[in-house]
Amino acid sequence: MRKMVRSFLTKTLAASLALATAFGAWGLPLNLSLAAEKDAETMQNEISDEIRAFCTNIADAARDRRYLLQKQELEQLQADIEDRIATLEKRRAEYEHWLNLRNEFLVKAEGGLVEIYKNMRADSAAEKLELVDVNVAAAIVMKLKPRLASQILNEMDAETAANLTSIIASAADTNIPDEPS
Repeated sequence: MRKMVRSFLTKTLAASLALATAFGAWGLPLNLSLAAEKDAETMQNEISDEIRAFCTNIADAARDRRYLLQKQELEQLQADIEDRIATLEKRRAEYEHWLNLRNEFLVKAEGGLVEIYKNMRADSAAEKLELVDVNVAAAIVMKLKPRLASQILNEMDAETAANLTSIIASAADTNIPDEPS
């Protein structure tokens, strides 16, 4: 009897292993499990194809929308630039107005200053011109008659007179380079 039980158990175990091999882990036949995997792959491919088709269909609309947004942004930037240009033009006009007023005043003042220094004694004029800005002093001396200018320069400190002379000489220099460096 033991032999029979052992033989029965061996046969039952072999049959169980054969069935377990034939059926998948979920109790499905192995062929059905493979078919399900193939269906999942096919379904994944179909989904990918649908996604690709969707993206292809909306690509033109998306491109048009992107171009429209870029166009609107460029128009806004153009409007901002035009506003800035208008503001700069307004400021430039104001600066030109003030510059013209300043230049008119300087011309009047310079003419009056030349007359004042023209009527002063050379030693007194030299003293005063040494205290004034070098460029202003050079401009005044340039507008005086050469005889009076030489007397004033003669009465000045040697260094100040040399500075004025170099400024006057550079103002009269006609060899101006084409490109300033």
